[in-house]
This record gives sequence, C-alpha cells and structure tokens, in this order.
Amino acid sequence: MTRQKSRLFKASAIWMLRALAVALIAGSLLSTTDLNQWWVRIWDFPRVQILVAMLVMAVLLWLFDRKWRPYSSLVLIGLAAWQLYRVHPYTPLAAAEVAKTEKLALESDKCFSVMSFNVLQKNRNYAATIEMLEREQPDILLLLETDQKWRDALAGVLAEYPEKLERPLDNTYGLLFATRLPMTDGSVQDLAEEDTPSAYATLTAGQKFRLIGLHPRPPHPGQDTEERDAEIVLAARHAKDQTMPVLAIGDFNDVGWSDTTLLFKSIGEFLDPRIGRGNFATFPADKTWLGWPLDHLFVTEEFLLRDIRVLDNVGSDHRPVIAELCLAPAAARKVNDRTEEPDAEDRADGNEAIQDYREDSAEEAN
Repeated sequence: MTRQKSRLFKASAIWMLRALAVALIAGSLLSTTDLNQWWVRIWDFPRVQILVAMLVMAVLLWLFDRKWRPYSSLVLIGLAAWQLYRVHPYTPLAAAEVAKTEKLALESDKCFSVMSFNVLQKNRNYAATIEMLEREQPDILLLLETDQKWRDALAGVLAEYPEKLERPLDNTYGLLFATRLPMTDGSVQDLAEEDTPSAYATLTAGQKFRLIGLHPRPPHPGQDTEERDAEIVLAARHAKDQTMPVLAIGDFNDVGWSDTTLLFKSIGEFLDPRIGRGNFATFPADKTWLGWPLDHLFVTEEFLLRDIRVLDNVGSDHRPVIAELCLAPAAARKVNDRTEEPDAEDRADGNEAIQDYREDSAEEAN
C-alpha cells in the first residue's frame, strides 16, 4: 500500500510539473502576439521570473519525467533563451545606451535631478515620503496616485517648488508635478482616458527641453491595454514632434522590455539610461525578487547620466526612482547611442494602437 501511494504521489507530481510547464510555454507564446486582452499582456511583466522557472522546470522534467524527456525540457530551454533575449538589455551584460558624465566637465546649470514616484493613494504614511523628499531634494518631481489628502499632506514640501502642475484625484490617477527649473507651457492633459492625466511642460536647464509625465491604466480584469497603449504612443508622437530635447518619466504600468514600451522608444526616438546597468525594478516595493521596472525614465540623445537609483520602500507598493541628468547635446551625441527614425513597421504598429483604441472607445460609447 505504501509503494502504491508513493507511485501515485510521483505520478501526480510529474503531472503537476507538466501542467506548470505547459502554462509557462503557453503564456510565453501568447506574449508574442498582438492581442490586447489583459490576460495575454500580463505575461509581458514577469519575464525574468518565467525565465528562472523555465530553467528549473527543464531540469526537473529531465530528471523525473522519462515519458516527456527530452522534448519538454528542450522546448523550455528554447523559450527560456528567448526570454533572456527580451530582458538581456536590462542587465549589466548589455552595452549602455546613455553615457555617464564622469569624464566630462559640465556647467552646473545644465545638470539636475528628477524623481518619479507612485505614492499609492491608500498609503497614508505621509511622513516617510516627506522625509525622503526632504533628503533627496529632486529638482523635478512627479508624484502619482495623489488625491487631495496627499496634496494637503505634502503642501509644505511642494511650497519649496516655484513651478507646479496639480490634478489630485480620488481614482488612483491623481498627479502632482513640481520643479525648481524654470517652466513654461505647462499643462495637465487626458490623452486617452478621462481622468487619467499626463503632465507636459517645457523646462530650462541651460537650454529648453520638453518634459512628459505619464501614468496610463494597467492591464487587469475588465481593463485591456488599448487605452494604455494609445496613451503611450500618443506621448511618443508628441516627443517626436518636438524640436527640443525630451525627457519622459512616470509609471507606465508596463515593463521596459514589452513591445509597447519598445514602440514608445522607437517612435519618440528615446534612449533608456537603465539599459546596460540593470532593470531598476520599482514594483512591488516589498518583494524585490518579483521586481518589475514599471516606473520609467527615457531621454533623447542630448542627455547624459550622472546617476540613477531606486530608493528604499517608503510605504507605497512602488519604490521611487531618481536620476541625475545633464543636458549637454554636443557632448552627449558624441558618446550616446544614436537613435534612428522609426521604421515603417513601427509607424504601422503605432497607427494600429491608436486605431484599436478608437474602435474600443466607439464600442463602449454604443
């Protein structure tokens, strides 16, 4: 009887391993499609975790599943290699796109710090955020998920900033933007969805540059990605239309290696300072092993990097990301990667994202 139970346990364990392997394979294949359903797009996020799980599953199936060996293990290893290809840019193994400034002497008025932080609306530990802001003293500050209670709690800190854009909301998409740099042409806009604001401003650090701050809605049950993708593409087109350098920050509710964010980079002709340095995961704040880079910072080729950091958890489900940048077009173009015009395929993908959003909006209106 004991031997029979042992066999049943082993058979059940093997079938469980097979089921998990099939789920990982199916999810990976789904993530290669252009489908916008939330249950498809969520497979874009945990590519690092899927990569590790696939390698573990490949070893276990090779050791214990004689019937499916070697095919299941080979498929898992092949797809793990593809996952590695997707996340490889966000490792120190890749070449950096944005150069550092250590060897360059730059005027101080061309350099500044910028922070993006999703505070988590229901997080009421205001004191931890205030202490962090007073310590870091960013020159540019974008705070997301800020309602009126957050606005009131941060009034003292925000009073130190001469220029501000504010739209506190109680729907988890409120926005507070503040800067010590001279600002003109600042506005808060709903690009795709109502009450899902983005910040736009022209700032000066030695010369003028355009700032874009985003927080589109994430994929989840009842919320597919048409609106998110359209907002990201519209912001990229705005950047492309500028005759000045552009800095884009915010919680994109998307990871850096997804097709949508790569499309944003291509259309907007952006560089990513994290490439070649790590993924700088910001979410979830209390589970670093599961970390995803949801809070982004992109620059056009005129910027150089002094430093970029993810700060400690201060009570939100996100961690703040802060960078020190220098706007030095002549020096930067000599050492940064060169951006290229988006190709026909990327332009078509951008048009498709906008069209999908319009069709989805029309269906909802009817």
